[in-house]
Amino acid sequence: MLDPDMAKILEALSDMKPMEDMTLEELRTFLAPVPEDQRRPVSSVKDVETPDGLHVRLYMPTKQRCDTLLIYVHGGGFVLGSVETHDNVARDLCEALGAVTVSIEYRLAPEHRFPTAPDDCLAGVRWAAENAEALGANPDRIVLSGDSAGANLATVTCLRLRDEGGPAIAGQVLVYPVTDYHTPPTQSYLDNADGYALTRGAMIRFWRDYIADESEQRHPHAAPLNAPDLSNLPPALVLTAEFDPLRDEGEAYAIKMRDAGVPVTLTRYDGLIHGFLRMTTASRRAAESLDHIRDWVDGLDNTASARGTG
Repeated sequence: MLDPDMAKILEALSDMKPMEDMTLEELRTFLAPVPEDQRRPVSSVKDVETPDGLHVRLYMPTKQRCDTLLIYVHGGGFVLGSVETHDNVARDLCEALGAVTVSIEYRLAPEHRFPTAPDDCLAGVRWAAENAEALGANPDRIVLSGDSAGANLATVTCLRLRDEGGPAIAGQVLVYPVTDYHTPPTQSYLDNADGYALTRGAMIRFWRDYIADESEQRHPHAAPLNAPDLSNLPPALVLTAEFDPLRDEGEAYAIKMRDAGVPVTLTRYDGLIHGFLRMTTASRRAAESLDHIRDWVDGLDNTASARGTG
């Protein structure tokens, strides 16, 4: 059953033009930042340009309760979104965890197609790791997180760090991740193709904008479910939504990691739709995900200990 708060959100969006029919300008205008007075206060926010010319936004919590460095990668189908449109999410995570947080501004398609976004995220994570101590965090306690396309980029970055010399990541938080190409469609792609804000048509459009040609549709750095080896990745928390076209591919990726020996916590949020991490002020059930993420990150030390003795 659809969560009542989600039903209200969908009702408010009922006259929305389908995303697959929007122009690029319309799409980017549609994904507007949450009004500032509805964003959670943090101790400080600072925009920084790295030596590579990458824009990142730094958040300091009002009360730092751990030495974790949380790195967050925003969603938006690889085509829209920014540190500003997802500023509320980064603030929520920063305060929920009480952790120094870095939000990465990667370049968007179609102006910058695959593999630009993964390359930007790799550079951003390496910059954050190199500067972790200066930011007041522990370089051995880096958690890489993202939602939707950002979760794709987070897990692709974990794959690349494993294969391309690190640094080590303590954990990955993947919220309704994009992990595979849109065709052949999964059952959730068919069941939730329309009516829940994110449509199958929109995902087809996003993929068309993201990859230069279809030969890249199965590349492990674009669609990580196709990676031949998922072993030796960081422990993962994977959250999916019941009424989301991406539900099944996110859960398939979690199961494939688990089968490869990665400690995985997989939770489906029944009643919710894609994008719920941006809806925590409008949905009590969505807000519960922040506590879930905090508790899982708090337990990472125990996970690492169990892994070391296993």
